[in-house]
Amino acid sequence: MYSAPRDALEFPESDRGFLEPHLPPQDDSAPQSDLPFTTLTFATSLDSSLALSPGARTVLSGPQSKAMTHYLRSRHDGIIIGVGTAVADDPGLNCRISGVGGYGKEGLDGQPRPVVIDPTARWEFSGDSKLFQLCREGRGRAPWIITAVEKLDPEKQALLERYGGRFIPVKMIRLHTGGHQIDWRDLLVTLKSNGLGSVMVEGGGHVIKSLLSPHYMSLLNSVIVTIAPTWLGEGGVVVSPARRFDESGNAISAARLKNVKWYPFGEDVVLCGQVKLSE
Repeated sequence: MYSAPRDALEFPESDRGFLEPHLPPQDDSAPQSDLPFTTLTFATSLDSSLALSPGARTVLSGPQSKAMTHYLRSRHDGIIIGVGTAVADDPGLNCRISGVGGYGKEGLDGQPRPVVIDPTARWEFSGDSKLFQLCREGRGRAPWIITAVEKLDPEKQALLERYGGRFIPVKMIRLHTGGHQIDWRDLLVTLKSNGLGSVMVEGGGHVIKSLLSPHYMSLLNSVIVTIAPTWLGEGGVVVSPARRFDESGNAISAARLKNVKWYPFGEDVVLCGQVKLSE
């Protein structure tokens, strides 16, 4: 019998019910669209910080919330992170819930596809990166790397393809500041056309803030936020969308959620809702 690794997590059925209305449907009831079901999910402190400082690994979720996040991964076809998170954390981006592929069951059923947004292809991954270690162990999938670079490192390409991953080219939008940003609609359409019917966006701060901009927040189907009972203090990586202004130039709220539910979960609280697109 196939046994689960020691790092397998348990997330009992009794804890799953409250999440169901906020997750991709498991039947064919979802309306047909060229976009995947998109969930934004992250853990934050009481002062809206994701980390103590840029690049610092910061644990916020308690054990129950951590298991919840892995269950969410099992319910989505892909996990999206930014390259900063990939560089800082060397993440596994797999699902460790007991009973999914690689954790009590052979094959990769229930394992999401990691998607790393790396516009300039700066992530120096190797065969020793955790993602590829998990591939070799049959406990995770190889990443798709989203980039705007046309001439790619052939060694990186070969390594990705050896494990079943690949680079995916996307368009960039030039900002008035002179910088560039991923076109989220183009990216999500591309992922859906490549077979990802649902994706969850986990971070980091830049990725989350860009998706919460007024131009893109309508692409979100669900928002699930874990709030930890701690303040990280000044200087943290803060999630705060850009402020909006009305026609008179007065500041108004950047965004608001609707259909909101709050769920105590261990010492944390989990907030589920949908973006309210108009006041």
